[in-house]
Amino acid sequence: MKNSYARRLLEAQTDWNGAPAQAPVTEGRLDVGGGARLWYWDTGGDGEAVALVHPYSGSALNWGYQQPALAAAGYRVIGYSRRGHYGSDAGTGNDPGTGAGDLYQLVEHLGIHRLHLVGLAAGADILPDFAISFPERLLSLSMGCTIGNPGDPAWSASESVLLPPEMRNLPRWISELGPSYRAACPEGVQRWRELEARSRTQEERVSVPSANEVTPEAIAQIDAPALLFTGDADLYMPPSRLRVYAAYWTDPEVVLFAEAGHSVYWEQYEAFNEVLLDFFRRHPASP
Repeated sequence: MKNSYARRLLEAQTDWNGAPAQAPVTEGRLDVGGGARLWYWDTGGDGEAVALVHPYSGSALNWGYQQPALAAAGYRVIGYSRRGHYGSDAGTGNDPGTGAGDLYQLVEHLGIHRLHLVGLAAGADILPDFAISFPERLLSLSMGCTIGNPGDPAWSASESVLLPPEMRNLPRWISELGPSYRAACPEGVQRWRELEARSRTQEERVSVPSANEVTPEAIAQIDAPALLFTGDADLYMPPSRLRVYAAYWTDPEVVLFAEAGHSVYWEQYEAFNEVLLDFFRRHPASP
């Protein structure tokens, strides 16, 4: 495992607004098999594509701060709800598909050849699996605020200390929003809680497996540009754990968002958007 990488700590955002007006989108539902259809939205256009893969606590509704910023910068922005989240069917346990396979079907359906992928928390766990299966489709990977799944027994063994039952039983708005944000922006906390409540469908969510065995060796072979990030108050991926996770990757960029918990895309959206745009611009499609 490689242990050298660049790290950046960004200045904290200290005032917040509601999400701006959204760019126009086309919506649809895609049958991905196993009785599941995924709800998605797509800003369209000729720009490089960016697909946003949401956390377990969210859905395609959660990208209100990112969608207009990325679209205004010229990107084609796609968001979709994973199985069992807002607008998407849970499907059946007999044919759950895979997270990477569902994403690939969406990319194929939309006629996208190569794209930037952005994943948060449980959504980020899909990205290494996708990269192993479909490396030729990637422009870049941006992933963070995740428990992580590098396939290393030593990594998995430490989860019982990091994530005891007492923490897992906390309300998500407490475990996933940092204390600085909760204290400073109660209106934003309420909006986040409303979206989290809407993300849960009435159907039981089906566990969706990986398409590949994700191992440290497989991660080290991923050659797409990788951006790894977390909040400095993230209970699931604290900075010390991100340092360990980054060592599985080859030459990743690593960013820490100050005064942020598990939901950096929401708590520190100004810096988050700036980091994504800078990363995308430095890793464009070949002319």
